[in-house]
Amino acid sequence: MDSNTIFNIHDEASFETVTFQTFQHQFENNQTYRSFCDLLYIHPSDITKIEDIPFLPIQFFKSHEIVSNKHSIQETFTSSGTTGSTTSKHHVTDISIYEKSYRKGFEYFYGNIENYVVLALLPNYLERKGSSLVYMANDLIKRSKQSESGFYLHDLKELTTKLIQLDQQGKKVLLIGVSFALLDLIETTQFQLKNTIIMETGGMKGRRKEMIRTELHQQLCEGFGVAEIHSEYGMTELLSQGYSKGNGIFKTPPWMKLFTRDPEDALTIQPNQKSGGINVIDLANINSCAFIATQDLGKIHHNGTFEILGRFDHSDIRGCNLMVY
Repeated sequence: MDSNTIFNIHDEASFETVTFQTFQHQFENNQTYRSFCDLLYIHPSDITKIEDIPFLPIQFFKSHEIVSNKHSIQETFTSSGTTGSTTSKHHVTDISIYEKSYRKGFEYFYGNIENYVVLALLPNYLERKGSSLVYMANDLIKRSKQSESGFYLHDLKELTTKLIQLDQQGKKVLLIGVSFALLDLIETTQFQLKNTIIMETGGMKGRRKEMIRTELHQQLCEGFGVAEIHSEYGMTELLSQGYSKGNGIFKTPPWMKLFTRDPEDALTIQPNQKSGGINVIDLANINSCAFIATQDLGKIHHNGTFEILGRFDHSDIRGCNLMVY
């Protein structure tokens, strides 16, 4: 399939057409996904609507090689995981598709990256190899073409000075950071930012106690002196991201769509407004698997926006663990 088709999707009809093509391609070329479909006795001829397509449990990225072609692997992204745990591996055979996805996705929601100074506060991600978030942030920093853009590991003092200086100069700043590091930053300084977007990527990574989103965002709003906290919804197993510009309400680019499944019956897709397990169609995953049942709990609204409400526990996705481990 031509990846340009994915990024030219402009309406529901074109999304469905490309989705059916992608399912057919992955059914025929992804050995793990084909085996999963076979165990469910589902064949492309059985599929009449996109909700009927099987969603592969995300744990398969820990236990199987999820690829849909025979091309050489250009990049392998890995999840952070806890010490001693099995990490997910997303093998990418065409890195240009990932680059196109996050570049077009960012532009779709925020405009030209060259309009921003990009500051990245991602200490735990920078301290390991294989982070898709660091890959994206590094590329956005370079493409911003702003000399002040860059990563900050532990030098919060330098970041504070830079942030205040840039904001006072009236420059548009995007500060993208992991939750615990953003909290560390506001404990050192009380900011009053007027031209800066604060974007959290989630995760305390064992550095702080977990917090519900409203509590986290309230603290960050007060600490940075801003009205809203933006968020990015992404993961190792996806090559696209959803974005929230406030209140935890996310939107997806046109080549990405979310559903919720029944928590008690993993193969049943629920109507909108009901909370359940998040299933993702990410058509940028053309060379791995575009249909993923995540371990996130959420709700889809009638206009296609969504909220993330939490995560399932370690019991895995009930009724859908036919091949895992």
